[in-house]
Amino acid sequence: MKTLLMKNYFLLSLMALVLMTSCRSEDDLSIDPPINANIENNSTLAFLMAKVSLNDGSKDNMIDFASNLSVKLPVTVTVNGMVINVTNSNDYEEILDSFDVSEDDDDEVIISYPITVVFSDFSTAVINSDSELAVVANTGEDENDDDIECIDFEYPITASVFNENDDTVSTITINNDNQMYNFIEDLDEFAAVTINFPITVVLADGSVETINSVQELEAAIEAAEGTCDEDDNNDFDDCDTNIYTPTYFEDSILACGEWTIDKLKRNNNNLVDIYEEYIFTFNADGTLLVTENANIFNGTWIATETAGDADVTIDVVGLPDFNDTWNLCKINLQPVEKQVELKIGTDRLRFGSYCSDNTDATLEDILEDGAWIVASYSDDGIDETADYDGYEINFSDDGTVFATNGTNTNNGTWSVFGNDGLMALDFGTEMPFEEFNDNNWDVVSISNTEVTIHDVSGGNGNTDILTLQKL
Repeated sequence: MKTLLMKNYFLLSLMALVLMTSCRSEDDLSIDPPINANIENNSTLAFLMAKVSLNDGSKDNMIDFASNLSVKLPVTVTVNGMVINVTNSNDYEEILDSFDVSEDDDDEVIISYPITVVFSDFSTAVINSDSELAVVANTGEDENDDDIECIDFEYPITASVFNENDDTVSTITINNDNQMYNFIEDLDEFAAVTINFPITVVLADGSVETINSVQELEAAIEAAEGTCDEDDNNDFDDCDTNIYTPTYFEDSILACGEWTIDKLKRNNNNLVDIYEEYIFTFNADGTLLVTENANIFNGTWIATETAGDADVTIDVVGLPDFNDTWNLCKINLQPVEKQVELKIGTDRLRFGSYCSDNTDATLEDILEDGAWIVASYSDDGIDETADYDGYEINFSDDGTVFATNGTNTNNGTWSVFGNDGLMALDFGTEMPFEEFNDNNWDVVSISNTEVTIHDVSGGNGNTDILTLQKL
């Protein structure tokens, strides 16, 4: 029997507003969701939203050489004879740096099996060898994955759904891409679904847009698709072209007072060690001051736009290795270390800066800003991440922390202290979070969306590694 249209839309709006679930009365014979918020199964918008929420498999191509899947961390790889323990996405850069050690183009990456791979639809598989990986991996250089990476949803997003099987209207909260993908896949289970606007989307250049209707959302996704380099290949030295403007570079480089050289490669020669003591200060008036102990070098800098790309011209008297017009390649503004990378052909120049002189305060601010999940937890090499599936962790500014999966709640305390970046966690005897109790977690890396800490036992050298990921 065809579902009738609702004569009492106010009821649905009220229930969505107060985030409650309730049953229809006999007078509420049908549902009539607002046209500008309704999302339908198998619609163009549903298809586009699914593509935006797919798992991006290209971010770790330096490990698996495949854009249709990603390797679940932690994982151990051997790159050109160097063993690297990859515990979070920041460690990908260590692999790329290992590629730069030798000019030999035949870089060898040996994966320590078994590993777990995550496909674009977030399903997983355990892989035990290179041959098994080859079966499931799309390793073609020209083969793109299906996801849209030039636009992202800012979570959480809520939706109101009507289930005609049990006559209930409820609100679903979507916290990440995995949940969004599953939500789109399950649209056929509901008679009517509305997105609770406004929502926010983030574009590839870091700018945000506020979306107020399904029409605006569909237009925004279509406009963003294909506007950035999605890195769906194995050219690990390529740039994020056409996503940065000269103004963005200027704002980024002026945000920090002092920059050092993270990478300098000219004519296939690695020169970074020569300039490790040099400090670069970019001034708003276009002047550039470089100091190296008692030595002072003066120069200029300017950012311009050519054919949609941002170029940076540097001219410093006495430092010819830097003087050129460089293409702006990548900007990575992490809370602690910030990086700006320039490129000319195969030549590379990367500036790094530690703007924040208070890592602990920064970490506190980051953890207090939103909910977190356990992205990975390794206890002395044993992956125990699954024990924390479904849990959300919230850090409060009063020093309390709680983790809940909707049924069980674990309460504890937390603190960040010392100049060495130490963190303490105490969940008492409540399992499974009792595993995290320690007063000396070392902060390995932090970003706005990911925090990794580890603890090395003083008695037997066992290492626990915990990575938290923001929802």
